[in-house]
Amino acid sequence: MEAQCACGQLVVILTVDVTPAVVACHCTACQRRSGSPFGVGAYYPRALLSFSGDSRAWTRQADSGGAFTTHFCPVCGSSVYWTTEKHPDAVGIAVGAIADPHFPAPVRSVWEETRHDWVVITSATQHFPKGRS
Repeated sequence: MEAQCACGQLVVILTVDVTPAVVACHCTACQRRSGSPFGVGAYYPRALLSFSGDSRAWTRQADSGGAFTTHFCPVCGSSVYWTTEKHPDAVGIAVGAIADPHFPAPVRSVWEETRHDWVVITSATQHFPKGRS
């Protein structure tokens, strides 16, 4: 399976057979990063991924106080993956970059205190008003 940017220059190859942790995040930073009312990411162990193409990184301070670094394509601007200081051995992959309509739905919904009122993540079995500790 692959995740890629809109122009196809930046690719993450997912050489995994494990079910990822799929999370819908409603924080305002993810809203702005994704350009939608929430971001959806699938989290994988870094060791199971391979990366090709050029990326640019932008780092912000997460509400946890640690660094949150988004990697995006310098050609088309698509956000493809991110890393966090809090979980350095994991990589979040933008589910939209995977573009598989059969990809698993989110099991966790976080930062619901800034969730748009009309958004409901019915597949999530875990709900948090802020981030998960």
